[in-house]
Amino acid sequence: MLPPFSIVIPCFNEEGRIGQTLRLTLDYLAVNAPESELIVVNDGSADGTGAIARERLKSAQVATRLLENFPNRGKGAAVRSGLLAARTPIGLFSDADLSTPLEETSKLIEPIADGQVDIAFGSRALDRSLIGVHQPWRREQGGRVFNLLVRVATALPFWDTQCGFKAFRLEACRPILEAARIEGFAFDVELLYRAHQAGLRIGEVPVRWNHAEGSKVSFFRDSLRMLREVITLRASS
Repeated sequence: MLPPFSIVIPCFNEEGRIGQTLRLTLDYLAVNAPESELIVVNDGSADGTGAIARERLKSAQVATRLLENFPNRGKGAAVRSGLLAARTPIGLFSDADLSTPLEETSKLIEPIADGQVDIAFGSRALDRSLIGVHQPWRREQGGRVFNLLVRVATALPFWDTQCGFKAFRLEACRPILEAARIEGFAFDVELLYRAHQAGLRIGEVPVRWNHAEGSKVSFFRDSLRMLREVITLRASS
């Protein structure tokens, strides 16, 4: 049994899978961490995401909340608003596609609960044998290049900053979350960078991962934007 934690799921135009995602998440929490809570952040979806989430949460056996961001503000803003609203000592966010299976949750929650780290985050790079379904070759290689550039630009000692599966000791990380400014997809880098600068203990943890179709990240447009955000982050520090 896991200690109580808050799982935050940001979603934008996810009507095709949010119902299944929430069902799986609620079932997992009911069995493994019934004192936990699920926070869904609907980031200005223009489809039926909010209505589906609202209906699914009605029958939950654990505490739930649906936060609404309108208009769309970006994944970073959605994740931060969810984590800052958490009512438990530990907050974890997961992508809506559940690319990292929920069964990997204990790998992040337990090191924080045991007092080993302040942040634990999933990594695809530390043990690539754990990747079941790979991304298309071009996207996977682009991700490797991006993470190498992040290491060079920020001096962070991590190999995969972009896996959408991260957990935080909220008492230690609240100042970091409140100070963060990047609202787009590079928000992960900013949180890790600020935490590293603040001397927080950070653990990169190998996790199982499977590519899911329907990514909201445009390979060229968003990658360039993320690189600009990372460079600006380092220049402003």
